[in-house]
Amino acid sequence: MATLPAFMRKSEAPEGFNHREATVRPAPMRPVRDRYELRALPHEDVYFFAKKIDNSRLVRDSDPRARGACWSAIGAACLAVALLTGVAFPNVASTVAGYQLEHLRGEERRLIDERRNLELQEAELLSPERLEKLAKNQNLVTPQSGQVVHLDADKPDSSVAMMKQ
Repeated sequence: MATLPAFMRKSEAPEGFNHREATVRPAPMRPVRDRYELRALPHEDVYFFAKKIDNSRLVRDSDPRARGACWSAIGAACLAVALLTGVAFPNVASTVAGYQLEHLRGEERRLIDERRNLELQEAELLSPERLEKLAKNQNLVTPQSGQVVHLDADKPDSSVAMMKQ
């Protein structure tokens, strides 16, 4: 038999031990099972036990390499943010410039409309009919031909200013 240890040989076997009988295996018998019994579940005989562990008093030792790794990660993140900002800045600046341009165009349209309204109001205020109406309300009349005095810019004479009417 292959499973017998090598130290048990015929010569050393105890009395009454027959090697041929030892090698004969009994015929396997199948146990009689109930037809309606369910099969056993896998690992049905395994039981788990939860043990409560309190690690609140443990203090973790600081790792000197962890601090360097942390600063390396922070530096890499800052570098990545700087690169992404540099890549995205032209697009953002273009979008902001477009918004400003549209805002300025709207303001230009508003100022043009306001200028038109002011020009219209000025034309209404300087109309000859309105000026004549104001002159009549304030008793202003057209000057007579002798009342108009033309000043000569060449003669600095103050006699015109002293004239009485």
